[in-house]
Amino acid sequence: MAPRMSPVAAAAAGAACISSSAVLMKLADASPSLTALGRCAFALPVLGALAIAERRRGAPPLPSRSRWLARLAGVFLAADLILWSHAIDAIGAGLGTVVTNLQVLIISLLAWVFLGERPRRSLVLASPVILAGLVLVGGLADVGGTRAYGTDPALGLAYGMGVAVLYAIYILTLRQATSAAGAGLGPRPAVAAPLFEATAGAVAASVVLGLVLHDFWLGPAWPALGWLALLALTSQVIGWLLITVSMPRLPASMIGALLLIQPAGSVALSYIFLGERPSALQLMGVALVLAGVFVAVSGNRPRAAERVAAPEALVAAEDEDETPGFGGVGRGVGVEAAVAGGDGESAGQADGGG
Repeated sequence: MAPRMSPVAAAAAGAACISSSAVLMKLADASPSLTALGRCAFALPVLGALAIAERRRGAPPLPSRSRWLARLAGVFLAADLILWSHAIDAIGAGLGTVVTNLQVLIISLLAWVFLGERPRRSLVLASPVILAGLVLVGGLADVGGTRAYGTDPALGLAYGMGVAVLYAIYILTLRQATSAAGAGLGPRPAVAAPLFEATAGAVAASVVLGLVLHDFWLGPAWPALGWLALLALTSQVIGWLLITVSMPRLPASMIGALLLIQPAGSVALSYIFLGERPSALQLMGVALVLAGVFVAVSGNRPRAAERVAAPEALVAAEDEDETPGFGGVGRGVGVEAAVAGGDGESAGQADGGG
């Protein structure tokens, strides 16, 4: 990635890239399983090339445990992407992205139960606001003759909650993989390699799930394949890597603000390119969800012990006031908050559905 790019610019650019995910999935007009397969398969060669370049720059090979954990994470990513397509069909690309922000709460809950990481007070305070916003987005409180947008907004909300659970498991599993990969492996732990392994796992899982569900169909090959290739490059490659290398260099409050670009951008893009028109109450729900997410994420403050435990490369970069280039970040995809705040929820914000 551009080594001189500021972390704020990199995070904003990454969030902007990812905000197009749901719109591109809708434009591809392919089956959910084929959409998931296309997004990951088109990204795989690029990530493989980046992983090779990363090794040549001094990154050590991934331990076997990290590779298999990353591949397992990819299985959950594939299921997440397939279910997300159904949520988009039911409630729209914009709202379908906002709904999946529920994973902010789910990641924190899972990290508390399985990893012993207690949620911060800010997340507890923001939870009722986020949940109230989701009720409005799902059209469960529409009154006065208003009509919620979507063929079945309540079902879309249910699908979105399922997406949030799957994505939370993906993030935490990949977090464990990248944490193991970065522990004690010198100044250049891998960044692209774990994402390559996770994407490979997602390709295999997408094929299996598509065959089991009899869910492989494609409309006109062009421009559908073009949309899927663009989806792979913008979301699975460029967006994720920009966010990965930038988040550990930013204060948590800035992370919260920048990551709101993604769901807000998705609503705006779906309005412009897909003609989606949510109701006033749904838009109010969007505002509540985004406000709650901002409060939840910006309330994180890195503790001294967490900074000491951070990888040496990240600490050195902070001391030298340099922006780490590609391959120089101590933590991999989805674990930014382990350094920025310790809860994992800010990382989980990176892409509403993956």
